[in-house]
Amino acid sequence: MTAAKFEETIADNDIVLVDFWASWCGPCKAFAPTFESASENHPDVVFAKVDTEAEQQLAAAAQIRSIPTLMAFKKGTLVFNQAGALPPAALEHLVQQVKDLDVEAALAAQAEQAKPDQV
Repeated sequence: MTAAKFEETIADNDIVLVDFWASWCGPCKAFAPTFESASENHPDVVFAKVDTEAEQQLAAAAQIRSIPTLMAFKKGTLVFNQAGALPPAALEHLVQQVKDLDVEAALAAQAEQAKPDQV
C-alpha cells in the first residue's frame, strides 16, 4: 500500500490491518506467511502491507520505530499498534478482537475518562 492510498483505504473499509515491513528484515519475512494466511481466512478484513523502504514518509508519519509493526484500524480509528511479529494464534485472536470491538462505545468511554473531575 502506498501513502497515496493509505488514508483512503483506512477510511473506506470497516477493518484494516497494516503490516509495516522491509525486504531486508528477517522477522518481517518470517511473519509474511502468517499475515497472508490470516488474510485468506478473513476476506471481510483488508490486509495491507507497507514497504517502509519504499514509503519512508508514510512510515515516518505512522511513527514506525521497529519492524515489523502491525496496526489495526476499525471504522477509521487506530485500535492496535504493536511492533513485532505475531504467531498465527495471536494474529487470529487479534483479528477476532478487532471484529468484536464496539469502537464507538470505546471512543465514548475514552472521552468520558478524559473529562476533568467535577467536584
